[in-house]
Amino acid sequence: MFIISFFRAIKFSIQDIFRNFWLSLVTVVILVLALFLINVLLSVQIITKSAINSIKEKIDINLYVKSDATENQIIALKTEISNLDKVKNATYISKAEALESFKDSHRNNPEILQALRELNKNPLNATIVIKPKNIEQYEELTNELDQINNDIIESKNFDNPKTMLAKINTITGKINEVGLAVSLIFVLVTILVVYNSIRVTIYTHQREIKVMRLVGATNWFIRAPFLISSVFYTLIGLSITMAIFYPFLTILQPYLEAFFAGYNFNILSYFNKNFLLIFGAEFVVAVAINMIASLIAVRKYTKI
Repeated sequence: MFIISFFRAIKFSIQDIFRNFWLSLVTVVILVLALFLINVLLSVQIITKSAINSIKEKIDINLYVKSDATENQIIALKTEISNLDKVKNATYISKAEALESFKDSHRNNPEILQALRELNKNPLNATIVIKPKNIEQYEELTNELDQINNDIIESKNFDNPKTMLAKINTITGKINEVGLAVSLIFVLVTILVVYNSIRVTIYTHQREIKVMRLVGATNWFIRAPFLISSVFYTLIGLSITMAIFYPFLTILQPYLEAFFAGYNFNILSYFNKNFLLIFGAEFVVAVAINMIASLIAVRKYTKI
């Protein structure tokens, strides 16, 4: 008996959605806008996190070695640096390797390459590239490196990246604050729209509700179609959001590939791998919000 009543409630709910088509359309559009904005905000957080990780991967310290240093002296210095606790790894780049890397990075600049040929010698020094274990210990590591007294060290490159990372975090924080504020506004608007949609639907069924009361229909049977409608609104809204959002990600991906050149970053893959977690959570939360709005309206306006 319960199953039959449940399917009847679903049938009545679907009929109500189509009977109040324009009201249902407005409700779904507001839901789509809210869900789309939330997913854009999530994408910004993912992109920012990846950008920060990419910057951290590129952070290193360069020790430039004097041109008259021997191979054994350089290797001994590299070993000493590698043994430091805060060093992830140290790489020795010879003069020849440095020159080839320089030529490759300036292959599209014929003037620089021509000037290099006219020198008729390798002007670059051997380098020891040091990767820190933890970016938070960057200053401590540079202090330790400063204490190394070795005559073959010509110069050091200690550009502290914390300022740049702090700026990225500040910008991201502001974007997230604005996005969160706008998302909350859309959530409130969604609640109001769903509430009024259910209220109007109940008003159009006042006579039917009175008849149901007279023939002994339970509160559950009377209220269930209106509550189920909120679930349908969410399901339709989330489906449309996904249909719009995935093409949006497809358009965005080439720009992200250019920005994260050299890194394996694919936002489409991220959403595909976490599809159930992301959209499942959004569905559950959206249904809960819409059900609350619907329940408030149903309890208030079905007391006939």
